[in-house]
Amino acid sequence: MPVPARLSAPRKASLLTALCAAFVLASPALPATAANPYERGPAPTNASIEATRGTFAIAQVTVARSSVSTFGGGTIYYPTDTSAGTFGAVAISPGFTASQSSIAWLGPRLASQGFVVITIDTRSTLDQPDSRGTQLLGALDYLTNTSSVRTRIDATRLGVMGHSMGGGGSLAAARTRPALQAAVPMTPWHGTKSWTTVRVPTMIIGAENDTTAPVSSHAEPFYTSLSAAPDKAYLELNNAGHSAPTSGGSVTVAKYSLSWLKRFIDNDTRYDQFLCPAPSGTAIEEYRATCPHS
Repeated sequence: MPVPARLSAPRKASLLTALCAAFVLASPALPATAANPYERGPAPTNASIEATRGTFAIAQVTVARSSVSTFGGGTIYYPTDTSAGTFGAVAISPGFTASQSSIAWLGPRLASQGFVVITIDTRSTLDQPDSRGTQLLGALDYLTNTSSVRTRIDATRLGVMGHSMGGGGSLAAARTRPALQAAVPMTPWHGTKSWTTVRVPTMIIGAENDTTAPVSSHAEPFYTSLSAAPDKAYLELNNAGHSAPTSGGSVTVAKYSLSWLKRFIDNDTRYDQFLCPAPSGTAIEEYRATCPHS
C-alpha cells in the first residue's frame, strides 16, 4: 500500500508502523522451538523406562574384528528414523574373560530409546581395565569418524558404560576424556580406588552381594572419590551379585542407566523425576546422589 506523499514525515512513520504491525498479526505463527533440541522420544513414564523396548525402530550392523584396530570389533545398534535429528552415542565394554554377548542386551534396549549404541569385544578377554577404557574411546571414535552410521551421531554427545573390568574401564575412559557427557560403570572393578580427576557425570552401579568386586572396596570408594564430577550417583542393587548387569539383564540397571544417559547425554530434564529425589524400592539397597542435578 503506497504512502501518500502529502502526509507529514511523522504521520508517514506512524502509518508504516501500523502497516507492519498488521502484517505481523496476519502472518501464520512460526512453530515454537523446543526448549531442548536434544530430546528424543516421547515424555518418559515409569512404564516406558522399564520396557524392554522404546519407541524407536532399530537396526544393527556388525563390526568385524578384522576391520578395526583400536578395539576387538562389536555390534552397533541404531534408530532407523533420523527425522528428529542426530543421536547421542554410547560404547559398552564387557568384563574380564567375557565377550560382548554378556552386555549385548543393553544394545537394542538403549538404542530403541534414542541412542546409537556399540557393544564391543575387547582385543583380548584378559585385557585390564585401563586397556578397556582406551578401547571404549576407540569404539566411540570409530562410531563418529568411520562407521556407516556416523552421520546419525552427534559427536559432542557421547558416553561410556561397562561391566566389571569394563566398568573400571569406563571410569578410566572418563578420566582420559573429560568431554564425555556420561559414564555408567556397572559392578566396576579397578585397582585404582581414587578418581578425583574425573569430571564426567557418573553413575556407579554396585551389587550388595558382589564378592568379585565388593562394594566396600570398589563401587563405594569409587563413588566417594568422584569429588570433581559435577554430578554423580551411587546405586546399590539389593541382594544382587556381580553378574546382575549381564546376560538376561536387570530392569533396575536398565531404567536408571537409561535415565542417567538421557539426563546427561541428551540434557533431557524430563528424566530428572526418576533420579531426584533418590529412588527407592525392594530392588535398591542404597542410592546416593548429588541432587538436584546441574
